[in-house]
Amino acid sequence: MVQTVHVPLAGREYDVRIGQGLLTNAGAEMAPLLRRKRVAVVTDENVAAKHLDDLQSALEASGIASVYHVLPAGEATKSWPHFSNCVDWLLETKVERNDVVVALGGGVVGDLVGFAAAVLRRGVRFVQMPTSLLAQVDSSVGGKTGINSTHGKNLIGAFHQPSLVLADIAVLGTLRPRDFLAGYGEVVKYGLLGDADFYDWLETNGPALASGDTEARTYAVKRSVEMKAEIVVRDETEQGDRALLNLGHTFCHALEKATGYSDRLLHGEGVAIGCALAFDLSQRLGLCSQELPSRIHAHLKAMGMKADLADIPGELPDADTLLDLMGQDKKVIDGQLRFILARGIGQAFVTSDVPKDVVRGLLSDALASR
Repeated sequence: MVQTVHVPLAGREYDVRIGQGLLTNAGAEMAPLLRRKRVAVVTDENVAAKHLDDLQSALEASGIASVYHVLPAGEATKSWPHFSNCVDWLLETKVERNDVVVALGGGVVGDLVGFAAAVLRRGVRFVQMPTSLLAQVDSSVGGKTGINSTHGKNLIGAFHQPSLVLADIAVLGTLRPRDFLAGYGEVVKYGLLGDADFYDWLETNGPALASGDTEARTYAVKRSVEMKAEIVVRDETEQGDRALLNLGHTFCHALEKATGYSDRLLHGEGVAIGCALAFDLSQRLGLCSQELPSRIHAHLKAMGMKADLADIPGELPDADTLLDLMGQDKKVIDGQLRFILARGIGQAFVTSDVPKDVVRGLLSDALASR
């Protein structure tokens, strides 16, 4: 059964469709959007090998022609050279302002293609077809698009909402266990930031999610999307509440930069570690109970996930260097780092009132445990 979460942004409304079989029914799902029966698909090498033929067949069955462009897989693709090549290809293939570009892939593809759609001919429509759990629950919804810079992650981009999101639960079965669990880091984030009951549900049902339970996966994706949609509608361009969605990300982005955006640390793994650190920091500041960080660490460990700096292979820089990397984060305002901290599970809030010495001490202790 396909379920729908509506994102009611005035003038930019769209549906997030969640369920099995959406990839093989993509032509029928997209047809109402098309002014001419032609789309441009951008994907990456790994996703193309698994899903591109099925998508093209589904489009063809609805009389929709398609052209495609395949990017290298990996976080390093979110860069100026690949972005430039993608935009040039879209222009060469004569994508018009009224056409639709399809982003078939995980967060990297969705972010880069969404940014390309945002600037191409001053804005063309695009459809997100997220193929990773992380993209289904987070990056495909809300209109944040962009690429990385040598100075930090996601520092170049635009807000550009998709016209439709098709989250096919069936494709999650093709993910490596590590990639699925990385996406689970973002799912946990939603419970931690705003829904204690959902977090309780995850503690009970997380193993079923990981083992492939379709009903559990569908519910987890739907609840995560509902929470994100509610926040995005209140604060589309991150002037206030939307910053809550960055729980764990200030730490995460610094760790990703420190590990060279490499396979040493996947984004969702960094989010999970960052969430654990955010609750550790909250506890040090006297905001939450001493038991909460241990509870979160225990759940992440029970799921077989990275939960500490000690779980990241290879060398890491010292605490001062990590603090400097955190200072390049796009959440810095007037030179002040913004942290998302918590008074309890489901009780996150945004603050700039965090002494650097406390953060430095937290990082130093975490590095010492490696």
